[in-house]
Amino acid sequence: MNRLEFINTGLALVGLTHLPPYENMYIDPYLLIGKGNPKLVGKNHALLTEANEALQKMSAKAQKEGISIKVISSYRSFERQKVIWNRKFSKFKSEGMNDYQVIGKIIEYSTLPGTSRHHWGTEIDIIDAIPPQEGDVLLPQKFHDKGPYNGLREWLETNAKNYGFFLPYNRDENRSGFKYEPWHYSFAPLSKPMLKSYMELDHKSMIVSEDLKGGHLLDQEFLENYIQSHVMGIDPSLL
Repeated sequence: MNRLEFINTGLALVGLTHLPPYENMYIDPYLLIGKGNPKLVGKNHALLTEANEALQKMSAKAQKEGISIKVISSYRSFERQKVIWNRKFSKFKSEGMNDYQVIGKIIEYSTLPGTSRHHWGTEIDIIDAIPPQEGDVLLPQKFHDKGPYNGLREWLETNAKNYGFFLPYNRDENRSGFKYEPWHYSFAPLSKPMLKSYMELDHKSMIVSEDLKGGHLLDQEFLENYIQSHVMGIDPSLL
């Protein structure tokens, strides 16, 4: 069974085969970079309808097995991602880093505005709501060994694919780009065609804004390397 057959089989099991053929549909470029106005739904989160339906089904199954899925982050606009970028840029500059070091530090986990998968309405950062929340919850160590979300990680590794969700930033040591994020899942039936359309954009003209800190360093060469290493540096199931 190839990957597409595997995904389709999983979707059939959870009743998601009604999804429209997004791979054949026009996708507004501005939606892909977080500057559009997507139709989002959800309680305490914001996702495209099909992704939200899949999340609800997955959450219901998890609840029956003692896991309470809580969404920490979902859709983020270009402007929201820019706020995150500029805040981190200022923070790392205040610690004595030069501009090149700052950008390198930011892109260990955070994306350049206009390149985030969270712009698409297909991505979720999740934890288990049952254990007490202490400090920063989105840390890899909290999802392993005796961490509070180890059980969630194990459950997702077994079940998430049955609902169309895959981990973009897995533990593969040969993967480029962002560091391992066991909390970040992507709804593949929508995010795969979105990535395909995204790769056809003129990224520099659409992404770089005048008030983006460090923007003077984001030339064409940087962006081309960044797109290949970070945007495309994901689990093969999502390519």
